Amino acid sequence: MYTRLAVLLLAGCCGCSLIPEIAYQPRYHNPFPQLHRIAILPFFNLSESPHVDADRVTLLYYEELQAIPGFEVLPVGVVKQKLAESGKLIDEKTDFQQLAQELGVDAVLVGAVTDYSPYYPPRLGLAVRWYAANRGFHPIPPGYGLPWGTAEEEYIPDWIVWEAEFALAREQLATQTPEPRPDEAPGGSSDQAAGAPHAARTGLPADWPDPTGFVPPPPSRLRPPYRPQYEPIIRHTRIYHGNDEEFTRRLADYYFFRDDARFGGWQAYLGRSEDFVRFCCHLHITETLALRGGVREPKVVWRWPISRYDR
Repeated sequence: MYTRLAVLLLAGCCGCSLIPEIAYQPRYHNPFPQLHRIAILPFFNLSESPHVDADRVTLLYYEELQAIPGFEVLPVGVVKQKLAESGKLIDEKTDFQQLAQELGVDAVLVGAVTDYSPYYPPRLGLAVRWYAANRGFHPIPPGYGLPWGTAEEEYIPDWIVWEAEFALAREQLATQTPEPRPDEAPGGSSDQAAGAPHAARTGLPADWPDPTGFVPPPPSRLRPPYRPQYEPIIRHTRIYHGNDEEFTRRLADYYFFRDDARFGGWQAYLGRSEDFVRFCCHLHITETLALRGGVREPKVVWRWPISRYDR
């Protein structure tokens, strides 16, 4: 008891220099075991800014994705060499699923810079699509793999809940969109008859997205049937503003855990274009993964005041 009292008195006399700051470092991982080996294609520049170095953005995105446990990302130089050897022109007409097979990866990432300004407040827009080499892999919606319906559901961040609910509502409303009559659509045919028995049983359209689809099904004794599809399995689009309160809060946390000894603190990242772009790439990747169950338990970090080490 007397020892504990002495420690408390000593801490009070010395101010806060003996009390560490406790912080929780977010950690992320690859939640898709079937998407381990990844290739990132050179980013497109769809912005109107002449200051965009799309190759540099590609490299920074590669470095931040490779830092996530569970991913093996093909080096950018290797991807460029393979593309040059194939002589293929990469554009929106490219069969990216076939390209992933040719590159020997599980998925290719097709990215674009949609907006950019290096001047304060800096701004960067990123749009990235993931195409799986296996055409039988279907889209992974926001909210998939999260602990819905469990006690842990209350800890899902509000922004993720909103994204998941919005994505579900968009897919559900798509089933209510009027379609042209068969005689108005060339080669079209109505599938309402096929869905009628299901609708009669449940009162819902045959293709109505079920919210329980967010929860991965249990393993099946037999392989599921192969139903090829040709769309990206993941999409994530964002524009980041350097004067947004949430953005700067997350940037301050990012800086805190990097032990960056350069002068200027996290605010300097807003004035250094490469640091700003790197953080935007980090944010874009971690948001993509967090929306689909890629968040690990945070790491508890004890940070002692620098004065503790003074002699």
